[in-house]
Amino acid sequence: MALVSLQDVSISFGGPLVLDRVTLHIEQGERACLVGRNGEGKSTLMRLINDDLVPDHGEVLRQQGLRVGYLPQTVPQEMPGTVLEAVIGQPPATATDEAVWELRQHAERVVTQLQLDPNVPCEQLSGGLKRRVLLGQAMAPQPDLLLLDEPTNHLDIDSITWLETFLLRQHTTLLFVTHDRMLLRKLATRIIELDRGQLADWACDYDTFLQRKEAILEAEANQWAQFEKKLAEEETWIRQGIRARRTRNEGRVRALQGMREQWQQRRVQASDVRMQAQTTERSGRLVIEADHVTFSYDEQPVIRDLSTLILRGDKIGVMGPNGVGKTTLLRLLLKEVEPQEGRIRLGTRLQVTYFDQLREQ
Repeated sequence: MALVSLQDVSISFGGPLVLDRVTLHIEQGERACLVGRNGEGKSTLMRLINDDLVPDHGEVLRQQGLRVGYLPQTVPQEMPGTVLEAVIGQPPATATDEAVWELRQHAERVVTQLQLDPNVPCEQLSGGLKRRVLLGQAMAPQPDLLLLDEPTNHLDIDSITWLETFLLRQHTTLLFVTHDRMLLRKLATRIIELDRGQLADWACDYDTFLQRKEAILEAEANQWAQFEKKLAEEETWIRQGIRARRTRNEGRVRALQGMREQWQQRRVQASDVRMQAQTTERSGRLVIEADHVTFSYDEQPVIRDLSTLILRGDKIGVMGPNGVGKTTLLRLLLKEVEPQEGRIRLGTRLQVTYFDQLREQ
């Protein structure tokens, strides 16, 4: 029996169906990756499996006694307690003293594997380190099935490499969502594609999926080109004024109408996301100037005597391990926090869009 089965499941949120009568089985030992465009419903599917949502139609069947660990896509704004307390969580009210002790022992091992200090308050951690704490929460119950929604969010390069090795060593059944192709290639033994509410099970690794998908798309493109050619010929025929109402031509007219409807439906399905761009006043050449900036948290230096100049047109990447102060640097440059020493100067007529790691702005 599969660990989890979705049988004829549909769900919507007041609009079009996000999942439309889908069926899916997750077998023990698999490392399946759920792929699809943004907004297709990948996170919704994960939450259904985790029992956070109830389908509008169909059912989600779980193996009796199944333990599921779930890593959500976003880091919560508030994470009270220490790292160890967060990983342990709230034991069930019915848990015996022995069960609570075993949970704590396992949580301590998980925290060690995650290379975290168990006694540090979570509020002092960077977004990447908080992500590790959330992974620890998912691993603490020793899950039979581990659900990972964008596990590399907020992680630096070294942490992503560590995560790959960590997950491969666990031998836990995985269902995960990621836009990190390297992680996908190393972990996935099965690809499940979500497209317009429907699931396609490719039962292969990612590179094989890409090859098969390209061949199918090429075949579909050729078929569509032939269809449009035929449609154009039929439109020309109908415009020529031939007596289409004769009995022998009525079927051809109905076929043309069906082709028109099919063409329109494809246009709707293949429609692109439209973005509106507004014209703004051009800023000056100077964007940001930092002059001998120093910043510390509780006497712990984060930025020390930084001087830099950012000019219009620059494209700058800020790199470094989790917790080193990258987000703090951005907030300093945007004057969201003030330096203890030095000064930050912003250019004139400056309009800033800040997309932070918690996706608040």
